[in-house]
Formats: sequence, C-alpha cells, structure tokens
Amino acid sequence: MLYLMIKALISGVIIALISEIAKRSPTAGALVASLPLVSILGMIWLWRDTHDATRMAAHAGATFWYVIPSLPMFLLIPYLLRHGFGFWSALSAGCLLTIALYLAMVFIGPRFGLRL
Repeated sequence: MLYLMIKALISGVIIALISEIAKRSPTAGALVASLPLVSILGMIWLWRDTHDATRMAAHAGATFWYVIPSLPMFLLIPYLLRHGFGFWSALSAGCLLTIALYLAMVFIGPRFGLRL
C-alpha cells in the first residue's frame, strides 16, 4: 500500500508542478506537459513491478499508437476557445474527439496489423 501511495504522490506532484509552471508561462507549462513524463513513470512502475520485457515492449508500442489519436484534441481545443466557445465546451469536444479517435484506432488498427 505504501508503494501505491508513493507512486500516486510522485505522479500527483508532477501534475501540480505542470499547472504551477503554466500559470507563470503557458509555453513552459506546455513544454513540460508535452514531455512523456507520465509514460516514463508508467514504464518505470511497470518494470519495477514485473521485470517483463515482453510486457514492457507491448506497453511502449501501444503507448505510441494511442498518442496519435490524442493529438488532434490539442488542435481542436485552442481552435474552439479562440472562436468563442467556453472552456468546458471546448474541453468536452476535445475529449469526445479523442474518444472517437481511440475507438477508431482500436477497431481499424488490427486491420493494419496493430496489436493494441
């Protein structure tokens, strides 16, 4: 249980730091947020827990393919905000777009040999 709490604390601190950095500089906050810190931490925790190279390779490969459908969200949200949409509407639309693209990836990916 202590290990789980340590993982949650470290992960939470990173998110809090990103939001604090973004308050001072949106660009610097975006740079830090764009770093694959969560993915790296996830891989560290997974490796520590399993030491399974096959599982790690599958995780890293799937992470790559799941990043791709999440990217359009980061174009849609600023577009909507700049065109008068409220934050919650823009965020919701971005999340719905991402969900739709994730579903497309899950159903279309295997047709191209992707194992997700």
